[in-house]
Amino acid sequence: MTAGWDAIAAAAGPAGSAAGGTRPTNWNPVAADTRPARSVAGGTRPTNWDAIVAGAGPAGSVAALCLARAGHRVLLLDPQAPRPPGPRPRDPRPGHPLRPRGAGPYRIGETLPPAARPLLRDLGLLAGLDADGHLTCTGTDAAWGSEELYGRGHVMDPHGHGWHLDRVRFDAFLRGAAEDAGARPMCGVAVRRTGRPGAWRLVVRERGVERELACAWLVDSTGRRAVIGRQGAVRLRQDRLVAAYALLTGPVPADQDLRTLVEAAPEGWWYTARVPAGRLVAHLTDLDLVDPRLRTAAGFLERAAGTRHVRTRLDGYAAGRVPDPRWAPAHGQRLAPPAGPGWVAAGDAALACDPLSSQGILTALHTGARAAAAVDGCLRGDAGALAAYRAFVDGIAARYLALHARAYADEVRWVSSPFWARRRPATAALPGVLTPG
Repeated sequence: MTAGWDAIAAAAGPAGSAAGGTRPTNWNPVAADTRPARSVAGGTRPTNWDAIVAGAGPAGSVAALCLARAGHRVLLLDPQAPRPPGPRPRDPRPGHPLRPRGAGPYRIGETLPPAARPLLRDLGLLAGLDADGHLTCTGTDAAWGSEELYGRGHVMDPHGHGWHLDRVRFDAFLRGAAEDAGARPMCGVAVRRTGRPGAWRLVVRERGVERELACAWLVDSTGRRAVIGRQGAVRLRQDRLVAAYALLTGPVPADQDLRTLVEAAPEGWWYTARVPAGRLVAHLTDLDLVDPRLRTAAGFLERAAGTRHVRTRLDGYAAGRVPDPRWAPAHGQRLAPPAGPGWVAAGDAALACDPLSSQGILTALHTGARAAAAVDGCLRGDAGALAAYRAFVDGIAARYLALHARAYADEVRWVSSPFWARRRPATAALPGVLTPG
């Protein structure tokens, strides 16, 4: 959300490329599904699936999409029920797709920066995204290190504008693209893996019943839980950051500001953004520092009203219709290593970013595409594919951690506040702290 964070996107490089490198050999994520799925180790197929992708968020859906287009048999494990066969229903108004049935409440994680445009174009998804009813994001205003706002717009960005997404709709769009490419959806939650590389058995729970599925490769896109990856790696955690957020439904006619607004506060920071369903307001702080008043709608709005800038974006919204805030983990986290024999992690399972960076979805898309390239390379006999993926993720993580430290060091107004003192360079912990599991 602040100006320096766009450098993280540059570290990711173009779609399917390593930072500063070239695309993996023989890899085209847009290629039609014309090549036969390859057997493992050159022999007969010993498993039902070349790859099972656990988790159908942005990273998982993109990984499944790319693997299916490369000709592999892919199962996409989705905690939500898969859509029925046939065309996806659309709202009769142009540019207003229907929200997926049973989609549930609003999901936080709405900002997609302009740097995502080349990847989406390479994947053949850009036109569909632009037609799907999301809002333009024209830049960021921030009161960070000062009471005054400073802004950075996208007018001069070589990639154009960004987006404020309806995440439920966006995730459904990516899942649908993966299914259309040939990935088979299945409703279920990954529990654990057993077996060995090349002959995994993934234990899946659906409606309280567990079953085992056989596959050659596993893609862990289960979020910060890293259900599969944590069996062969450790999760390194930065802090205890959490987000309390509420959606003010609307929007109201007077609210035409399409910039994200970020405002630092003594106990953490706030941000607000226009989204298709209204206006999102979020407060970020550490779990042990949460003000109990934030747990109710009245208390949350009272705290928001105490800000200098965020409160000005809330004018006209009906306070009586605001539900109690929802909560989500927001801490930075990385998996070390992000891949091993027979498995790769993507999205938040590999690297979860502090929301201040606005890089979470972008990182998910890039790691999903690159995880698919790594699995495809290994299935086709490329001995260096897995090491290249580890280097790719580690490079993004190193850049992210450096910019994270720099951004928090820029705020010096509340050096004695526990939230900010923990993030001072002289007292901050190492970039990651080992957590159980």
